[in-house]
Amino acid sequence: MKLIATKDAVGSVLCHDMTQIIVGVTKDARFRKGHVVTEEDIPVLLSMGKEHLYVWEKAEGMVHEDEAAERLRALCQSENMHPTPVKEGKIELIADCDGLFQVDITKLNALNEQDELMIATRHSNTAVKRGAKLAGMRIIPLVIEDAKLREAEKLAGAEPILALRPYKLRTCGLVTTGGEVAQGLIEDTFTPVIIEKLKSCGIEVTEHALPGDDRAAITKAVLDFKAKGVDMVLCTGGMSVDPDDRTPGAIKDTGARIVAYGAPVLPGAMFLLGYFEDGTPVMGLPGCVMYAKATVFDLILPRVAAGVEVTRAEIKALGNGGLCLGCGDCRYPVCPFGKGF
Repeated sequence: MKLIATKDAVGSVLCHDMTQIIVGVTKDARFRKGHVVTEEDIPVLLSMGKEHLYVWEKAEGMVHEDEAAERLRALCQSENMHPTPVKEGKIELIADCDGLFQVDITKLNALNEQDELMIATRHSNTAVKRGAKLAGMRIIPLVIEDAKLREAEKLAGAEPILALRPYKLRTCGLVTTGGEVAQGLIEDTFTPVIIEKLKSCGIEVTEHALPGDDRAAITKAVLDFKAKGVDMVLCTGGMSVDPDDRTPGAIKDTGARIVAYGAPVLPGAMFLLGYFEDGTPVMGLPGCVMYAKATVFDLILPRVAAGVEVTRAEIKALGNGGLCLGCGDCRYPVCPFGKGF
């Protein structure tokens, strides 16, 4: 690669894409890598503010930005994602399915500590849809030393630093607590909300019970659903400290291992998560899940639906970013809520 004056560039080969920006009209590559500059190109290049150009001149031990981007992509890409073509020295990775996107943050940070290269991703533990943009990578200069890329490859190791885990759970047993609901005194407005939230992860409510507020009856309903082989059990309501709220104790009585009762999230502090011995998850959902657009349930559900076990430490780490701002025009998940997870 060498630098020459644009007016002297006729016949030279461009070594990178040249982007033209016309506000409100276009932002795209006007000239592509490998283009041979013609006399007619000179005024266009000058109008783009390009008084000097880098033209191709192969140097030993140096790697062009397009090849470098491919090597960075290889460190990131795993199953269920595909790359875009290299454009202007950059590659992006796109989701091939709905699921949970995860990042090895330790390795990502180590790679970005290296000079002259970068990898940018969505937040780890984000629920994504098919077609969503996951990450982008490129080098900073036009060429980079091969030794720097080899060091990056050594840091990354054998496993890709990104993962997209498809949703695995398909069925749910739903236990709607509350004597007022069981007796028909009020309409059950909780269940329709849960059904819709589960649909986003491909899960169907196949079993439903209304045991009221009796602790033993709630326990029995959970165990009955577990015996029927549902993939998860959810209990709605009855999670507060009121004397008639008995759901936490009822879930504990099932013998499930309780990961956490209480989460540093608002809304959603009274959330409970547990697992049976075979890994089947059981959750107790506080009333806020019924009326708030985004709660702790929205943060935990994608991980559970993808078959990823959530630990106590991970729940307790939700405090950083766990405060919903209650915006009038809710844009979750395009907001800060839960992004410290």
